Amino acid sequence: MNIFITGGTGFVGSHLTRQLTRQSHKVTLLTRSIKPGRPLPEGAVYLEGDPTRPGPWQEQVGFHDVVVNLAGASIFHRWTEEYKKSLRESRLLTTRNVVTALSARKGQETVLVNASAVGYYGFHQDEELDEDSLSGDDFLATLARDWEEEAARAAEWGVRVIRTRFGIVLGDKGGALDQMVPLFKKGLGSPLGSGQQWFSWIDQEDLSAVLLFLISQKEVSGPINCTAPHPVRNVDLTKILAEVLGKSTFLPAVPGFMLKIIMGEFGDVLLKGQKVLPRKLLSLGYTFRFPFIRDALNSLLNKD
Repeated sequence: MNIFITGGTGFVGSHLTRQLTRQSHKVTLLTRSIKPGRPLPEGAVYLEGDPTRPGPWQEQVGFHDVVVNLAGASIFHRWTEEYKKSLRESRLLTTRNVVTALSARKGQETVLVNASAVGYYGFHQDEELDEDSLSGDDFLATLARDWEEEAARAAEWGVRVIRTRFGIVLGDKGGALDQMVPLFKKGLGSPLGSGQQWFSWIDQEDLSAVLLFLISQKEVSGPINCTAPHPVRNVDLTKILAEVLGKSTFLPAVPGFMLKIIMGEFGDVLLKGQKVLPRKLLSLGYTFRFPFIRDALNSLLNKD
């Protein structure tokens, strides 16, 4: 297949590109600037363009069977009003431009895999959430809902739209673990707030495999929770990560008010969370490589 990816040079996109090219798919990676010497797997090419702006790059979308839209500024940042604007524009404008470009595929079999997030559901305590659960009303939930609505417009061209709601992605070269592991290696790991908040996660190997699986399922569309079937509480994540790294956790929990002072509104994402289950994936017969977080962390952090 010919596959077009926005956000393909990021943490999730880089891993996905390697998996796609290993299976002999042809991949076009949209990037704002082509940097000389940047490594690229065989079977992948760069296309220069800013996805938040209409441009010549859109003409190339029509030559691809699949579009994977991963572009968006990282949520792991202090949320000022200016940064919240960046979070919205990087997602909504990119998706709007991608959908416009997909009009060239009208009448052809085409798939749009659009990233979203489990933040769609808002903050919950112990309630189990699946794809039929309602959206929340906080900033991240509203952003995810608006993002998905932009993607859904591609159905007007006959495009099969899959809205993939990512949990926190665990990988060895970026993402949440890059923030956590250095502190834990120094013995500075500790729970956040009460520690009882749920952490819905997925291993990077599973996420790439899930995206490929969904593309191959000809009848699948709509929302799909991309999370492991066994979410964990923050306190258990802290304990397991420390054990995998051979470290102890003796520090008290980080007070919630301190996190909110440091991270602003993003502190709520770390202190609250939601318990999200991948019911649709399981019903489709997808088998997780890493259903349990201890196995995922061991695979990622103890490779020697």
